[in-house]
Amino acid sequence: MTQTTRDTTLPGGTDSAGGPSTRWAPVAVMALALLMVTLELSLSSVTLPAIGSELDVGTGATQWVLLAYALPTAALAIPAGRWTDRVDLRALFLFAVPAVGLSSVLAAVAPNFPLLVAARVLQGVASALVGALYLPVVAATVRPDQRGRAMGYIATIMPLGSMGGSSLGGLVADAYGWRPVMLMKIPVLIVVIWLGARFIPSTGRQGLTRPDRSLVGDGLVLGGALTAFLVGFDRIEAGQPVVAALFGAAGAALAACWTRMRSAAPVIGLLRRGPIGLPMLALLLTGTFVGLSYFLLPFYIADVLDRGAAMTGLAMVFFIGSVALCSPFSGRLADRLPGRYLGAGGLFLVIVGLLSMLTLGPGAGLLDIGWRLAVIGVGQALFGTPVNASILAATPPDMVGTSGGAGNTFRTLGFTLGPAIAALSYGLGGGGSSGFRTGVVVLALLQAAGVVALLASEGGQRSRAD
Repeated sequence: MTQTTRDTTLPGGTDSAGGPSTRWAPVAVMALALLMVTLELSLSSVTLPAIGSELDVGTGATQWVLLAYALPTAALAIPAGRWTDRVDLRALFLFAVPAVGLSSVLAAVAPNFPLLVAARVLQGVASALVGALYLPVVAATVRPDQRGRAMGYIATIMPLGSMGGSSLGGLVADAYGWRPVMLMKIPVLIVVIWLGARFIPSTGRQGLTRPDRSLVGDGLVLGGALTAFLVGFDRIEAGQPVVAALFGAAGAALAACWTRMRSAAPVIGLLRRGPIGLPMLALLLTGTFVGLSYFLLPFYIADVLDRGAAMTGLAMVFFIGSVALCSPFSGRLADRLPGRYLGAGGLFLVIVGLLSMLTLGPGAGLLDIGWRLAVIGVGQALFGTPVNASILAATPPDMVGTSGGAGNTFRTLGFTLGPAIAALSYGLGGGGSSGFRTGVVVLALLQAAGVVALLASEGGQRSRAD
């Protein structure tokens, strides 16, 4: 168990014990950069009606504004992480963050829908690179006994910014249209680039080398597999099971091809380590909880409570607020307690919050839903930060970027699976209150499987030590 020590940083770049000191400025810069990436989906989601009206496209087609960003972000996570392990962190930061800004400008000035979608793809590629920098920057600038705290701070800034950004984006879209929304983050990005040039460390590698053929091959094959899976999940939600099955089969075939590639061997070897692979499986399983907020709750509030989307939005404030408030506390605990036990405790709270949804009645109000979401939010805060910190602690120093990319991939798959599973469960349960309860039980069982995966990682850790 890691013991927490005081932050005794001295002016020479060392702590009082003579070891390397933690540099908090790079953590803050990375948190702001990740916030800009996170805002892409929440900001653009409020622009879909205006985009459809101005560019004369249907409601279904406008969803590609979101998918065109999400697909490359997920598909390139592992190749981007592998590239991060080979290049200088500062050089990559100063390439990726300006690329986010440039692609945002291209999206804002796009004269038609196809060019807007193309710009969103470029945004997704740039965002995948920014996301891959997260764990390497923390590993390079934060002492091991303070990494949980660092991740807790980042986990605090992101939900608060997303919540405020979504509200502000809606106001700007109503007043000035969708194009200014795409440009809202540019002033902040300029500041982030300036701060990154000052504080993101140079790791002494060969600057920004061009990705080799193995990385390009990984990107094409693995990216194709994940894209097929994600589109297949989306077709399940759209009520097209045959199309979903075809995409799923294509994704499985491409994934099988990737596992046979020589470049996949280091990634697969990393995931076979119990203290890494099993917690990442837990990330996937527990990420499905978003099926509650993305599907089950909106339909329950509309079909059973006969209330509008505004109630769903207000209820989610309870969840986001509890995550933001508890993440710093969770980060400090992660520096003191084993991540698998703390994460399992957090998932227990998530399960309690989910199962409490079964007691909601037809007269439920905002507070009835809100306090239950707050319990789930506390559980998520206690799960996410410790588990990510434990994965980082178990990762070899030369594979931190790869590990971060794999974690992003597993998490994105969980976030995508969740709504599809919730939709399927809702339909099998007959919709309404019965379908809602069926979906809640299924999601709770997936969280329980995440607990099992986390606790099983202890065995992998022990056998590795032996």
